[in-house]
Amino acid sequence: MRGEILGIERRRFWHDDEKLEIVMSVDVGGASVTQVAQRHEIRRQQIYAWRHDLKKKGLWSPDGGALFCPLDIPMAGRNPLPQWLATETPPPTAVELRLRDSRCLHFDSTMDPVALTALIRAVEAE
Repeated sequence: MRGEILGIERRRFWHDDEKLEIVMSVDVGGASVTQVAQRHEIRRQQIYAWRHDLKKKGLWSPDGGALFCPLDIPMAGRNPLPQWLATETPPPTAVELRLRDSRCLHFDSTMDPVALTALIRAVEAE
């Protein structure tokens, strides 16, 4: 039996931001999953697996409107607030926080961090 090597196997590493860009390019300009996969030389199943992983990480949402944004809420009780935060108050923004078991909290961005933490702990304890 004679074998012939046609090419080398390649393993590529994709960062989450690259995966997200590829996943979000589906349906842009009518592009199908197959077309996007061919364009990036990957299999269709890889795009579906990335969708699942990115959704689990909170980086992708099927409706395209809700994405994960890291948020650092300063705790007034433990650390003093930075001077720039204490002087400038941005306009209130509606915030949706998705918790485990498909629970969602809707609140205003001006909500007290201590009260928000207590609310999250109470909901998670149920």
